[in-house]
Order: sequence, then structure tokens, then C-alpha cells
Amino acid sequence: MALDVMTMDSVALGDAELAELADLCAEAGYGHEVGTLSKLRDNPDWVLVTRVREGTKLRGFSVSSLVRLGGTPSIVFALAVVKRSSRRDAILKSIMTENFRRALMAFPDEDVLVGARFNEPGATEAFKTVTEIVPRPGHKASGEERAWGRRLAKRYDVASSAYDEQSFTVTGDGSLPMVIDHESSKPASIDKQVAAQFKHLDTGRGDYLIMCGWAMAEDLLKYG
Repeated sequence: MALDVMTMDSVALGDAELAELADLCAEAGYGHEVGTLSKLRDNPDWVLVTRVREGTKLRGFSVSSLVRLGGTPSIVFALAVVKRSSRRDAILKSIMTENFRRALMAFPDEDVLVGARFNEPGATEAFKTVTEIVPRPGHKASGEERAWGRRLAKRYDVASSAYDEQSFTVTGDGSLPMVIDHESSKPASIDKQVAAQFKHLDTGRGDYLIMCGWAMAEDLLKYG
């Protein structure tokens, strides 16, 4: 069965739709509840909700915004959740493709920064087509790249005392973080060096990495 992808303004989400998102979060083991999701819906920083369905069943969703950070076109993800199913790679790809398509519409002929939060290496498959990712193995972030990390941390309302700009790490406060929640279908294929970047995180405390990279203008054209 084909996957059906739709994006809507977050403020248009009703109670039943929020409950559906919460049910998927609970099923995936990342239990953001209706109250938390309603606050996210009402936050003007996060305006787009992309949902992926298989028939009538919700299989994945993202909450994001298309904005200019420091004047630069950007896709910033607040949250994404993918159902643990045999089709989860296709579901994640559908979510990212839809966000890239909308970025092309909003920022034609421009390179676009892509930012998101991660707390486990398998989820970085979301950035499979993103280039110049930071942090990345064997790369020392430049001053400009660290500045992007700080801008994203500010966008996520992270206290400066909780953010380490050298490692792009946020120290959690014990609450459940909003991240790209995806479990790789091929965990053995995850690059060991990428996995090592996550070993210092205390996920029980809610630690995560802020990661960013670029969707180049010429690459975005294929989403048109």
C-alpha cells in the first residue's frame, strides 16, 4: 500500500489529531502526551506538521518550521516520530522528502540549513542526503559551524549553561526531549564512528545532540 503524505499548519490540529500523534509516540516508546504536543502546536516557532499514513493508519509525523536563521533559509525540526515497522525507512524518507519539497517552494535556488535534535545514532538516517553535517566524526567544527549550533540551541530555548558548543551537546534536565525518533532497520550498518558520538549522552537524563547540515540548492531541485 502506498504511503500518503500531507502537511498542514500546526494550529489546525484538533484534539483528535493530537491524540493520534500521542498514540504513535506511545507506540514508538517515546511517550510525548497530548498536553505536551498541544503546547508544541500552540508554539508559534513550530508551524508545520507533516503526517505519513498507510491507508487510514498514521505511520509517522514531524513538526517543523521553514525559517530564516540569521538570514539563512532553514528547515528546523522540533520533533519527528516514525513507527517501528518494516517500512520505517520509507516512512522517514517520506517525512524528509516532504520537508525538502516545501523548502524548495519557500526558498527556490538557495542552499538550506537543516537542523534537528538526536539522541541515538540510527536516527541520523534522517540526514542521509544532508551534506557537511556537524558534528561529524573526524571533523573539528569551525567558528561559523559552532555559531550555527548556538543559533539552533537558541531556537530550541536551550539555556546557555546546558549547551556545550564544542560537542553540540545539550545536557538534559530529566524531562523527555523532543528529537528525531527513528530506529534503524539495519543497526549493524550504522557507522561505528557516528555511533561513538552518542556514547557520552545520558539519555535517561534527557541529553541529546543538536546536529545541522546543508541541503544544497541543486539537490533540492529533485524534490520539485
